[in-house]
Amino acid sequence: MSASNESSAAEVATELNDDLVRDYLKDNGDFLQRNPDMLDHLHISHASGSAVSLVEKQVAVLRERNMDMRHRLNTLTANARENDKLYELTRTLVLQLLEADSMEFLYQAFIRSMAEDFKVEHASMILFGDSVSDGDCRIENADSAKIEIGALLKNRTPVCGVLRKEELAYLFPEATDIGSAALMPLANGSELGLIAVGSSDANRYSGNMGTLFLGHIAEVMMRLLPRLAT
Repeated sequence: MSASNESSAAEVATELNDDLVRDYLKDNGDFLQRNPDMLDHLHISHASGSAVSLVEKQVAVLRERNMDMRHRLNTLTANARENDKLYELTRTLVLQLLEADSMEFLYQAFIRSMAEDFKVEHASMILFGDSVSDGDCRIENADSAKIEIGALLKNRTPVCGVLRKEELAYLFPEATDIGSAALMPLANGSELGLIAVGSSDANRYSGNMGTLFLGHIAEVMMRLLPRLAT
């Protein structure tokens, strides 16, 4: 048998199957464009049991993708608006902090902004030192703080999520309904204190959520506190 006959026999022996058709269509993505009449012969079973043409199926798939992209765009837009709002609120608070002429002023500006502007349920600011504060600003001994919440301060990094009951009691002594919290240590070479926010919603602060704006505020405070302490 000649080489051409052997080749023809091999081609006849090769039967078409789903895999071969799939591979061919993958390698020839314009097949239906070159053979538009085939669209009338291709049908896909619908969930209702009826058959729909490939064109109808493609339209349905595109419609679903379009709806999904709309949902994603709406989510991105909502997040962008929320971030813009947080930015403006943080900017306003930072300007107020820069005007502080005492630690008490700094404390009052932070607590007031958290409650009135950021709508935070619970806020706390604790500074480390040995003196007793004459105002509302809470000052605690650093060694005592390490005993109570040492695990939260150890790495000098933001902490966010569900905290232990004892830790919450130290951070928010007047609150009993806190489900989650975010804490930012004030540590600039030495441990100066901390700021924290809490919510009754156990899912409000999770992962790194809620610590970005606290981080910006903490950086400003860490630069102001040494000056205000003198």
